[in-house]
Amino acid sequence: MNRGSILSVVTIAALAVALTTDATVGQSAKSDKDRFIGSWTLISLTSGEEANQTLPYGPNPKGTMMVDANGRFSITVMRSDLPKFASNNRMSGTPEENKAIVQGTIAYFGTYSIDEATHVLTVNVEGSTFPNFTGGTQARILSFNDDEVTYFNPTPSMGGSAKVTYRRAK
Repeated sequence: MNRGSILSVVTIAALAVALTTDATVGQSAKSDKDRFIGSWTLISLTSGEEANQTLPYGPNPKGTMMVDANGRFSITVMRSDLPKFASNNRMSGTPEENKAIVQGTIAYFGTYSIDEATHVLTVNVEGSTFPNFTGGTQARILSFNDDEVTYFNPTPSMGGSAKVTYRRAK
């Protein structure tokens, strides 16, 4: 092999290593906060463990989570089968309609921080459709898998525990 061939092989190998490093290692080297920032679409929400696991928002819940770089978040979750109001006026719902909406939705917003060493997300709730959350602080354990984020919530609004998974919105 001549000197020019060796130089070409070394250059190609160095370029391949650099591209691989940027594409793979660079992605996993991002902080949890950097990976968490963005718009997310709910793909699953379960409550409880193993045999006691339930789907509190039904088998096809809808939801979104918005997370910004300034430490603010907003979450909305709802059943996909919420009933329409017969009156076509949300202020005139029947007791049954109102109950279905209250039990089938949750929305809250506030600030967040992430402990990078433990992957713990802490949310400070400024407002919620479940007033008991307002003014409170909650901790969740984050995990990432490609374009999905999952968190374990030990104190959801329906009691017990919850596992919530979102996919990055396109």
